[in-house]
Amino acid sequence: MQRRLTTQQTLEMILSEVNPCDSDGEDLEFQPDSDSELSDQSSDEETASQPKKRACLETETAKDGTVWREEQVGTSLPFTPIEAYAADGEPTAKARKRISSRLQSFLCFITLDMLHSIQEWTIQHAKQMEHVHWFMDLPELMAFIAVVILRGVTRVPSLRDCWSANLGNPQIIGTMPQNRFQDIMQHLRFDDKSTRSDRAKTDKFAAISSVWGSFVTNCITCYNPGLHITVDEQLFPSKTQCCFLQYIASKPDKFGIKFWVACDLKSKYICNVFPYLGKDPNRPSEERLSENVVMRLMEPFLDKGRNVTTDNFFTSLSLAQKLLRRKTTILGTVNKIRREIPQSTRHTDCNEFTTRVFSTSAATLTAYAAKRKKTVYILSSMHSVVQTENTTKKKPNTVTLYNTTKCGVDVMDQMVRQYTVRRGTRRWPVAVFYNMIDMAALNAHVLYQACTGTQERRVDFLVELARELAHSHVAGKKAKKEQLLRTQPSTPSPGKRAMCQVKHKCKNNHATVRCVHCYRYTCGKCRLQIPWQCQDCE
Repeated sequence: MQRRLTTQQTLEMILSEVNPCDSDGEDLEFQPDSDSELSDQSSDEETASQPKKRACLETETAKDGTVWREEQVGTSLPFTPIEAYAADGEPTAKARKRISSRLQSFLCFITLDMLHSIQEWTIQHAKQMEHVHWFMDLPELMAFIAVVILRGVTRVPSLRDCWSANLGNPQIIGTMPQNRFQDIMQHLRFDDKSTRSDRAKTDKFAAISSVWGSFVTNCITCYNPGLHITVDEQLFPSKTQCCFLQYIASKPDKFGIKFWVACDLKSKYICNVFPYLGKDPNRPSEERLSENVVMRLMEPFLDKGRNVTTDNFFTSLSLAQKLLRRKTTILGTVNKIRREIPQSTRHTDCNEFTTRVFSTSAATLTAYAAKRKKTVYILSSMHSVVQTENTTKKKPNTVTLYNTTKCGVDVMDQMVRQYTVRRGTRRWPVAVFYNMIDMAALNAHVLYQACTGTQERRVDFLVELARELAHSHVAGKKAKKEQLLRTQPSTPSPGKRAMCQVKHKCKNNHATVRCVHCYRYTCGKCRLQIPWQCQDCE
């Protein structure tokens, strides 16, 4: 039978075992195993701070010397992402104070100073062409732009049809005659032609660079974009003769003027844009064109924690490092032929829907086999954990976010093409002016909705914008016509009869009396029949 120990006896036995004394009863210097205890403590702290222990499978060195560490999917990677930009895209305080109508929103981008410059150079060109008395005031120039916008909405086959009886738009017909519109289009200029040759030696865009620069500055200062900004190219269709005309076989129109564009993802607002004019002598020889483009477009929006989404033409590890130093992350596809890509990811016999994750000190690389012989490479400096979805395709979160954020510029280009003011022209500055009107109208629609809180279809916005642009010119024409009619006698000279100017119920009736309101000659059929009234009611 086992003997039971009392509590006092058990306590004495424990104390006798742990008391470190020698045979003489003197205490020995007690030194614990520091290495073992510290290692246990640090491992416990790491386990507590990281939900899943990071397991580095192996390292690999790319052709350019970049060392990649292959990681397990779902583990925390060895770098800390920067703090993301928290606010959504919104107009600046300056824009909110100015905008209460569609016209004010449009004039934020095509300002009155820009219109005055176009008016001045257009009149100067007309006078150089021996039209000494040719003149165009500012309301007429705004009415001209209104007709250009309405032509983009109506989409009639030719210019003549805009003023035809069957296909013509009444708003266009009431704004400006066809001959006057063509006359203004013939003399339309955007710079001083006498000094253009000197400026063109250093600026290929000299024929419109001043107006274009003001437009881009206005786009930057009127809106604060949100977290995600998309960078891509836009090919504005044109076959005009200029030294920077581009041919891109993958585009629908093949030929055109190429623009580099940065768009806000959510609103499709054009944040920054500039044309591609060929080799830039100011660009450092060691800097890639793609990196130079992204850094120029993102310069006004750096150091805020935003993210830029790019395609495989722009994305590179060196660009990711440059942006990260300016507190900006990147998310984009990478071309597999780049030297910084690990060689082991280029095998084409990967299983379908498998994911491999690599990491460096600045970014993560996701190699996702979308098909059996097709691998997608996503470079990201904003993801500290790469996880896969619990679906059949097992897409990583980097691929899913890229698919969501890549479409900013493409959707913007589709929206612009839907109601574009572009028409055939032999002068490339006019083609650029058409693109500027399209972009300004799109940005004005975004600002108008954000500042006023109203939701309006874009086509309705364009029609009302054209009416507001032409209002001053149309009202002036009407006032001049009434003033001219007031100066004429109320009845024709004796022995003469006038023709009816109303023609509401007649074709060519004679008339001898004018209307008391509009002063037009009115026949008996077209006069208003007044009801019989007594003198008291009058």
